[in-house]
Amino acid sequence: MTLTTDDADLAALGYRQALERSVGRFGSFAAGLSYISILTGTFQLFYFGFSSGGPAYWWTWPMVFVGQLTVALCFAELAARYPLAGSIYLWSRRLGGATTSWLAGWTMLVASIVTLAAVVLAYQLTLPQIWSGFQIVGDGTGTYDFAVNAVLLGSVLVLFTTLVNAYGVKLMTRINSIGVVVELIAATLLVVLLAVHAVRGPGTITQTASTGQGHDLGYLGAFLIASLASGYVMYGFDTAGSLAEETRDPRRNGPRAILLALAASAVLGGAILLTAILAAPDLGDPRLGESSGGLQLIVLSVLGSNLGKVLLVCVVLAVTVCALSVHAATIRLVFAMARDNNLPGGRALARVHPVRRTPVVPAVLIGVLAVLILVVNIRQPQIFTVVTSIAVVLIYLAYLLVTGPMLLARLRGDWPLAGSDKGFSLGRYGVVVNVVAVVWGAAMAVNLAWPRRDVYDAIEPHHLYLQYGAPLSIGAVVLGGLAYYRLRQRHRTGVLPEHAAD
Repeated sequence: MTLTTDDADLAALGYRQALERSVGRFGSFAAGLSYISILTGTFQLFYFGFSSGGPAYWWTWPMVFVGQLTVALCFAELAARYPLAGSIYLWSRRLGGATTSWLAGWTMLVASIVTLAAVVLAYQLTLPQIWSGFQIVGDGTGTYDFAVNAVLLGSVLVLFTTLVNAYGVKLMTRINSIGVVVELIAATLLVVLLAVHAVRGPGTITQTASTGQGHDLGYLGAFLIASLASGYVMYGFDTAGSLAEETRDPRRNGPRAILLALAASAVLGGAILLTAILAAPDLGDPRLGESSGGLQLIVLSVLGSNLGKVLLVCVVLAVTVCALSVHAATIRLVFAMARDNNLPGGRALARVHPVRRTPVVPAVLIGVLAVLILVVNIRQPQIFTVVTSIAVVLIYLAYLLVTGPMLLARLRGDWPLAGSDKGFSLGRYGVVVNVVAVVWGAAMAVNLAWPRRDVYDAIEPHHLYLQYGAPLSIGAVVLGGLAYYRLRQRHRTGVLPEHAAD
């Protein structure tokens, strides 16, 4: 059999081509952009950021972008050198030891499944505002109406993403690319329309709305809480790396897609938040800080019911392709770990459908686990905050398990590794960028996981398990995963013969 250049490149890294290599340049970019999903993130979390930090919360957006850009630059270097499925897991393996690599993969895997559950909950924030009939459970005023209905709508979306991803990467990429084009057009149109309807000047984003009162650190404390809303959005740009074994010319397309996806999201997302604050009819309206109001309320109030609902339909499409991309990236991570026999049932999880050339078992398993996470939290009004926080903190930790070993390799003089001196490179700026990436990632992980009552347990009746849910869950995932790997799984690891390069 004659290998293509990309297949031969993969064989040189130790693996046989099993997945279908059909994703082009735009498809790779679309995968990263849809994972970040500016419309999903801004519409899902505006209320949280605004209620925590007032109009000045906007400044958390460029701050998070700069920090995440340093991480993305490190990932772009790795994507150019190691175009492999399950990017985080295998990048960490090339840079650190086997235990570090497995922990990075395990942490990212749990985070990705929880992220899928968190993303699909965004349907609840938008669909009932388009048509009241989408509020299937109760009328939305009951204690658990909101949360239970969110789980119901989210489960339907998980079923859709499971079926599409199980069918094949071509269908997933087509739907995803169409969704991203619509999202980009809708986001640009939204910015223009909100800017035209602005009723105040840009000086408004220096106002804190007295949100610093009651915090030990004053407004800094409020600002750190508000930054969670931006931190919850700008991640997942590594998805282009996860699809590397299905992307044509991944050494060039991967790094470009990672950086372009983050930059486009930052520019358009920041513009949406800014123009929304400037166009809001009344910044003192308490509904702007409620999950049932937020950015959706501003759009409907400013643009009117008809046009506003058209744009909200675009938001629903953005949420759909975001969930589709998250599911797809998680499948590739499971596949990468399974073919190294680093997961229970590795052979079944790494099996690729002979016709569709996609891992079907991981697609179904991930969908089932995401729905189970939703069901477990079905009667929790604070389901959005707790589920989202756990997922994002774990992802920041997984990123640290890549940027940390990478920095150590640089300081030892071992980077770039032998044979990897090709493609995108930071050159002499690499150490500085890498240091900032590690410091930033650690600081945000601590900020995200800090057990503040006004973040995780703000609604009565208060429960300690909610307030400390994030650090306790994260500790259980990390320590439990490490114990399992060291005691059992590490004795079985090794590339499965059917996936090893000849």
